[in-house]
Amino acid sequence: MSIRFLLIQGIGFWGTILFFLSYQFRSNKSLFRVQFFSYLCYTVHLLLLGAVTGGISYILNTVRSFCLGSKNDILKGRRMCCLLCILQVTTLIFTWTGWWSLLPVVANIAATIGGYTYNARKIRLVGMLINSPLWIIYDIVVGSWAGILDEIVSESSMVISILRYGWKNMDSSESET
Repeated sequence: MSIRFLLIQGIGFWGTILFFLSYQFRSNKSLFRVQFFSYLCYTVHLLLLGAVTGGISYILNTVRSFCLGSKNDILKGRRMCCLLCILQVTTLIFTWTGWWSLLPVVANIAATIGGYTYNARKIRLVGMLINSPLWIIYDIVVGSWAGILDEIVSESSMVISILRYGWKNMDSSESET
């Protein structure tokens, strides 16, 4: 195990810490802003591992978090949601390396659609049932220790946020707070 490999994993672990913290904010806007920085760490981490589909998908996650945390109605609208999903499919086409390339793209399309509902309950359901399970499999395939830990921690963080704020309190849409 080289120092380079450990440093690459370390970059990913910073992303894990930030992503865990993101679900501890009650405001969706704060959640998306903290996830923005987490995704930047993961982009670098995955690209350095040679996981190009995942790395580019995280670039799109970064853009998505920026858009969802924005005050701009165009960036927060359905057209942007559609554009981000189209860009995910385009990423898949240009970076295809096998069946595992589908995993981050499908996960991110689901998370994008969930995020654009601005409904805390739907955001967490998509994260727990679709996004994290698909990313765990991808992370195992590409050798991202930090990614595996991130998804386990993310699942835990989503459960903690549900226990903390209550499932019923998460059913309303929230686009401005």
